[in-house]
Amino acid sequence: MADFHLVDSIGKKIKVVQEVADALGLTNVKAEQIRVEQLSTTYDFVVSRAVTRLKPFLGWVRYKIHKAGNNDRPNGVLYLKGGDLTEELAEVDDRYRVYDLSDYFEEPFFETKKVIYIPKK
Repeated sequence: MADFHLVDSIGKKIKVVQEVADALGLTNVKAEQIRVEQLSTTYDFVVSRAVTRLKPFLGWVRYKIHKAGNNDRPNGVLYLKGGDLTEELAEVDDRYRVYDLSDYFEEPFFETKKVIYIPKK
């Protein structure tokens, strides 16, 4: 079973997330009001929606990811982002893979949304 550690610097968001997890009886979810830069724990994957440009985000989380993994895919970052990412992806090394969410979902919301996967070095 996977465990999830949900973090945000805004307490109101974390309170809602924890209440939803509790109401659903999810015992593998921990929600914490903290900035990602302050975390001392490491993880197999860091999953985020776009909170900033990809390059600074990778700087915040690069030491938060285990080197060794027990998964089909190497440990790394999964980053949800929309729009034209050409310039932003040019700022990071070329190990990434882009998944167009429109390939998986038909709703118009997903037309410009992508998940960028960057494996741990």
